[in-house]
Amino acid sequence: MFATYLIGLREGLEATLVVSILVAFLVKSQRRDRLPQVWVGVGSAVVLSVFFGWLIEYTSTSLLARSEDRELFEAITSVAAVVFLTWMIFWMRKAARTIAGELRGKLTEALAVGSLAVAGMSFLAVIREGLETALIFYSAAQSAAGGAGRGPLLALLGGIATAVVIGFLLYRSALKINLSKFFTWTGALLILVAAGILKYGVHDFQEAGVLPGLNNLAFDITSVLDPSTWYAALLGGMFNITATPSVLEMVAWVAYAVPVLVLFLRKPAAPAKPAAPATPTGNAEATPAAPVPPVTDAGQRA
Repeated sequence: MFATYLIGLREGLEATLVVSILVAFLVKSQRRDRLPQVWVGVGSAVVLSVFFGWLIEYTSTSLLARSEDRELFEAITSVAAVVFLTWMIFWMRKAARTIAGELRGKLTEALAVGSLAVAGMSFLAVIREGLETALIFYSAAQSAAGGAGRGPLLALLGGIATAVVIGFLLYRSALKINLSKFFTWTGALLILVAAGILKYGVHDFQEAGVLPGLNNLAFDITSVLDPSTWYAALLGGMFNITATPSVLEMVAWVAYAVPVLVLFLRKPAAPAKPAAPATPTGNAEATPAAPVPPVTDAGQRA
C-alpha cells in the first residue's frame, strides 16, 4: 500500500503545485473574479480522472469474461502505466524550474481570451496528472494485491490528502521544503515501483499465454523471503519483489530499474561555456581596445 500512497503523494503534489501557482497568480494580479473558472476546470479534471479510473476497473471486472483476456488487459495497462510513470518522473525533473513561468504565461493568454479559456487552461493543467494517477494506481494496485480490498484505494486517497495539505501550507508559506530533493527521492522510489509494475505486467503476459516461461523460475528464496512475513508483504507491495519470480520477470525488472535509475540519478551536464571571441587575423594589425575607465566606489565610471 505504500507504493499507492507514494503515487498519490507524488501526483497529488504535482497537481496541487499547479493549482497553487494558478491561484497565486490570479490573486496577485487582482483577478480574483477568475478563481471560480479555475476551480471549475480543476473540478472537471478530477471528475474525468475518477471516471477514467472507474472505466478501467469496470473493463477489467465486467467487460472481460475470460481470465486470459483480463490478464492481457492488466498486462497492457501495466506497460502503459510504466511508460507514463517514467515520462512523468523525467519530465518533472526537467520542467520543475520553468513550470511556474510557463503556467503564468499560459494563464495570461487565457485571461485575455475569456472565462472559458481560463477554465480550459486549468482543466488541461490538471487532467494529465489525474489520468496518469488513475492508470498508474490501477496497475500498482493490481501488482501489489491483485486489486483486492480497499487498502490500495485508501492509501492513494491518503497520499492525495497529504499532498493537498502540503500544497496548502506551501501556498501559505507556512512550510518550506526542498522540492528538488523531494522529487529526486520520490522519483527514485517510483522508478523501483515502476520496475515492479513492469515485472507484474510480464507475469500477466505469461499467464495470458503471450510470453513463455511462466514456470521457468529464476530462483526460489521462499526459505529466506517467506511470503507470510510482514517484510515480504512490504517488498511485494512496494516493488513487487517476490520469492519465486520467473526468469523473464527478473530480466524485465533489472533491465528497467538499473539503466533508468542511473539516468535519473546522473547529474545533468553543465552548460557549455560560450566560446571566446576570435582574435582578428590578417596582415593589418588589430586595433588595440580603448582603455576601460576605472570604476569608482559608487559603481559609476570615472
